[in-house]
Amino acid sequence: MKATAELQVIPLGSEVSVREEVRRAVQLLHDRDLILETHASGTNIEGELDEILAAVKLVHETLHQEGSVRLLSYVKLETRSDKVPTLVAKRL
Repeated sequence: MKATAELQVIPLGSEVSVREEVRRAVQLLHDRDLILETHASGTNIEGELDEILAAVKLVHETLHQEGSVRLLSYVKLETRSDKVPTLVAKRL
């Protein structure tokens, strides 16, 4: 099933800057078979629903393994039964 999503990963309890953790999360997403659009507060994602959910899991597992103690993620998912959702169709 195709889906679009918005993912925001927030490392908590880190230094003031979380740039490296966010950069790592985006790098992990780029390594997957997904269409991505990063923006100031998160990343828009297009792909198979299972792949999107697996990518979120991978981000959490990897950042924890690399030292992040606490992660808070906001995920918004859209699936449709009438047509295939795409990021291109969302642009104004």
